[in-house]
This record gives sequence, C-alpha cells and structure tokens, in this order.
Amino acid sequence: MGVLNTILGRKNTNENKQNLFINWIPLTSLNQIKEIKELSKNEPVGIFKHSTRCGISSMVIKRFESSFDEELKDFKVYYLDLLSYRDVSNEIGYTFQVLHQSPQLLVVKNEEVITHASHYDIAHIDLKKI
Repeated sequence: MGVLNTILGRKNTNENKQNLFINWIPLTSLNQIKEIKELSKNEPVGIFKHSTRCGISSMVIKRFESSFDEELKDFKVYYLDLLSYRDVSNEIGYTFQVLHQSPQLLVVKNEEVITHASHYDIAHIDLKKI
C-alpha cells in the first residue's frame, strides 16, 4: 500500500493522526470502583463504557478522543470494555444508580455521578466546565 499511497499522493496514516491528549485508564476490576470514588473526592473522574462490537460505540469513542485537547490532558478517564468486564459494568450501574447503556460516559465527583450521557449525547458533556 505504501507504493500506491505514494503514487496517489497520500501521506502515511501515522502522520495524519492528531495528538490525542486522553490518557485511558483500563477499568478491569471491581476494586477500581472504590478507587474512582476515592479519586472523585478531589477531582472529577470519567468512566467511558464501550462496546467493541458496536459501530455507534466506535464512532462515539473516536469523537470523544478527538474532543480532548491539552486543557483536558489531566482529566482521568477510565475505559471499560463492557464485553470483557460485564460484572464491572453491572456494579457501576448499581453503585452509581445509572441505567446501563453503551456507549456511555459517567462523570463522578464527590463519590456521585454528576452527569452522564449515552450514544451521541456524550458529545454534549462539556468536561471543561465540570
């Protein structure tokens, strides 16, 4: 493909990728829910629930990543692959009293969800104002 891209004048896809300021924290255990609640006492923390088999979820996560700029680089976001960690997803719903959806973003502050959204509504959460 490199030769074809050269002939057609396309740049290497790695060169086209923008800098992503999001630093995903894998959410893989029930104990991390306690960690999130503890961290949220000092700063807001995000939980992004993602289905790796869903086209909408793939589109939304790409938009979410591209919305992060340098101003948000310190915002902690836990990434949950809910197909692999269904028990963690269920516990998040129970702990924070939020009905499960996918994709879904929850923002936790002072041990409580202060905002959440699913699907394309995730783009409407302004993390800079939280």
